[in-house]
Amino acid sequence: MSCDNLTLHTDKYQINMMYAHWFNGSLDRKAVFEAYFRKLPFGNGYAVFAGLQRIVEYIQHLQFDEASIRYLAEQEENYDPAFLEKLRQFRFTGSLWAVEEGSLVFPNEPLIRVEASVFEAQLLETAILNFMNYQTLIATKASRIRQVAPDDVLMEFGTRRAQEADAAVWGARATYIAGFDATSNMRAGMMFGIPTKGTHAHAWVQDHDSEEEAFRKFSAALPDQVTLLVDTYDTIKSGVPHAIETAKWLQSQGKRMSAIRLDSGDLAYLSKTARAMLDEAGLQDVKIVASNDLDENIIFNLKAQGARIDSWGVGTKLITAADQPALGGVYKLVAREREDGFVPVIKISGNPEKVTTPGIKDVYRIVNRETNKAMADYIALTDEDDVQQGKPLKLFDPVHPYISKTVEQYEAQPMLRPIFADGKQVYELPTLDTIREHHRNQLTLFWPEYLRKLNPEVYPVDLSPKAWDQKMELIRQHKG
Repeated sequence: MSCDNLTLHTDKYQINMMYAHWFNGSLDRKAVFEAYFRKLPFGNGYAVFAGLQRIVEYIQHLQFDEASIRYLAEQEENYDPAFLEKLRQFRFTGSLWAVEEGSLVFPNEPLIRVEASVFEAQLLETAILNFMNYQTLIATKASRIRQVAPDDVLMEFGTRRAQEADAAVWGARATYIAGFDATSNMRAGMMFGIPTKGTHAHAWVQDHDSEEEAFRKFSAALPDQVTLLVDTYDTIKSGVPHAIETAKWLQSQGKRMSAIRLDSGDLAYLSKTARAMLDEAGLQDVKIVASNDLDENIIFNLKAQGARIDSWGVGTKLITAADQPALGGVYKLVAREREDGFVPVIKISGNPEKVTTPGIKDVYRIVNRETNKAMADYIALTDEDDVQQGKPLKLFDPVHPYISKTVEQYEAQPMLRPIFADGKQVYELPTLDTIREHHRNQLTLFWPEYLRKLNPEVYPVDLSPKAWDQKMELIRQHKG
């Protein structure tokens, strides 16, 4: 099978359910699924939605090729050849709504809604979750890092530690959405137009007779982009002095050195000492870049110690989301078609947080007209129009429903946009820079208390009274 064909990028039980629907004649029955996550990652106050472009491209090319059909014919289930012939004709003909990439999103609100034949909707589940979960996780991690280094240059350096090639390039894209300035990955730069940055490795220094020779030859080759790695032997006694010598030589050639890079040791002490040495040599414009297993916690602590670092190369802990390697998003059936239209369905669990909210729903961001700040996200059934008409809304905590308030002076911003309608793409994918700008604008909608790294305030996500009552009624029906 071609590596470019992602149609079998799915779990086997999806194919088995598709077969069972085909076998029982229910394959054309419509169904509505919603994708969301239950818990914010990293103890953060928000997440950053990403992955939509990958999802759109996946759906556009969703087609079982001959290699896929041959592989399915070999499976132990012994699928009927007529089913395999049906798969040859497969195309997505349903509708899909999604949040715009770069949006701030919160637990238990629909981020993607799929309305299609159950045969089609079932196939989409695994890939949608794969793309949404990973890219949203990395974008959220990147946004956390940007929050603690708001004015510094941030570079994504994670390719060699990423979980394979696709994770590296799409992870780089996710970091750029959330505010990173560049990536070291050239393929990501070419695919998405992300600026690329790079210095040199320790091997370059080791491959020369002396550190001075290595620095001089590298600078001669790339005189307009000189950043020297100064910790191969001894940062303070060797690396920084030789970098200063090289900078002086460059000046004699009418050029200037951009930066030095620290990749090991006590970055707070080394950066302060190196800064003093550079300043004393009259090189105040030479920047200091740091790398070495950084994340938002280390950067936060280094800044608290007065580290003199201008630019950060963040790799392993960002691209792998090392402190939380999975988002845990889910894709749940919320309504199914019967003779008289759609009926809501619910999943009830022994874990209360896993009980689903039934019915086809829209999400609105409720913004105070006076402060222009978001007050809550409001989930309403699609047949409700109170929020669209600007009527007073009762906002209450779904966990503690006795906590409530009524809001009147608000703007309701719809969060779910139509992406596909009857199998046709109706949403024009924005440029990456447009997505970055949307993310920056999203941040301005929220009070700092919701955005802070430590102990963020919990942002309200509320159900409409009608959606709440429907959920309670279905629970009563199924629990007796």
